[in-house]
Amino acid sequence: MDDVVALSQQVGEYLRQSGQTLATAESCTGGLIGHLITEIPGSSQYFLGGVIAYQNDVKHRILGVRQETLDTVGAVSAECAQEMAQGIRRLVQSDIGISVTGIAGPTGGTPEKPVGLTYIHLSAPNCEYGEMFVWKGSRSENKRASARAALRLVLRYLQGDICFGR
Repeated sequence: MDDVVALSQQVGEYLRQSGQTLATAESCTGGLIGHLITEIPGSSQYFLGGVIAYQNDVKHRILGVRQETLDTVGAVSAECAQEMAQGIRRLVQSDIGISVTGIAGPTGGTPEKPVGLTYIHLSAPNCEYGEMFVWKGSRSENKRASARAALRLVLRYLQGDICFGR
């Protein structure tokens, strides 16, 4: 887990230097991203908070994920991840919103949506960017891999590697 804490430190330094704020909308990671961010002393300067939206009703009522999205493509989808990231930005008025939704396992998968399927989305001014992964580990390993990937995505954004035309 030390590599993820180091990653959290890097993200924190970039956020602090740029004066930007971050918020999380987490489903399958159950708050792990927020936990990792707040392991860094002084993270209250840039981390506004997060929502653990484990059930669809919370995704809809709190984060503003459209019921149509949940009914047509489901909670584990690129569309839901995007709406979650946009929703947390609106809710807490952060500069950056990062979301994760997926199937951590060991059960819950289908042939169309296997265990390990995870969508991560970053929403920021002039930037909407998402990624999809299919992790092959245990439940805990899948959660850690998702949190690591989310932090890496935030770091890549802050370094100008994605949405560089912003």
